[in-house]
Amino acid sequence: MMFFKLPTVRLRLILLLVLTGLPSAWSWAESATVAAASSLRPTLDRIAEAYMEANPEDSITIIYGASGRLTAQILNGAPFDAFLSADTAYPAALFEQAPGTSEPVIYALGRLVLWSANHDVTGLALTDLTQDRFRRIAIAQPAIAPYGQRAREALEAQGVWSKIESRIVYGENISQVAQMSATGAADLAITALSLAMQDGLAERPYALIDDLLHEPLAQSVVVTARGQDNNAARRFVEFMRHAVAADILVRAGFQMPVPGMAAGS
Repeated sequence: MMFFKLPTVRLRLILLLVLTGLPSAWSWAESATVAAASSLRPTLDRIAEAYMEANPEDSITIIYGASGRLTAQILNGAPFDAFLSADTAYPAALFEQAPGTSEPVIYALGRLVLWSANHDVTGLALTDLTQDRFRRIAIAQPAIAPYGQRAREALEAQGVWSKIESRIVYGENISQVAQMSATGAADLAITALSLAMQDGLAERPYALIDDLLHEPLAQSVVVTARGQDNNAARRFVEFMRHAVAADILVRAGFQMPVPGMAAGS
């Protein structure tokens, strides 16, 4: 049998806490599994690192994917304690369909861009996508990815969706879309600004898409029904509204919501 010797100071502290009936700091240690939209990769990793520096007793694990896919998994019992979506509709669906889910809160606003590894998109407009040089145009699957839905809305608003629909190739999520263009699987991608600004993509220019052409990419967060008793999940969701998290988000290309902006607005 193996025995472990605690440092004298820590041993005295534990004994003191036991004798006085006070809860030990080590009893507060919790881990939380967070489901997150792919547009947050790797931005949320940096936020989680900052959070765990401030809360060393907690551990945060992040699973990325398409918001719609993650929502379906949560409704089917996936062990996620919190959910950061790329929109407000999916968290609202959880709030309505999964009793115990917290009310959605907007944590950031996303933006769409045109990006290509092989073409200079400087000054490029959506109406230019009808040009023959763009044979394969990647967007996220609109049925499960908010960035894909907003991309389609913008293309429809510019009257080009029907003209280029046969050239559209779909990614499971917005991260996959960026990789499709980066690897040459697509000539151009309509992707997230937050991804276009990351290492590996930032060397190439991007063209910002007018956000008046589509519904806002208001990204919201909930604590799931499963996570309501998980203090780490609740603390992490609260940390998303902290100035440290806001600074990381803004530097990654996100915008902060207008004060008082409701997830249902």
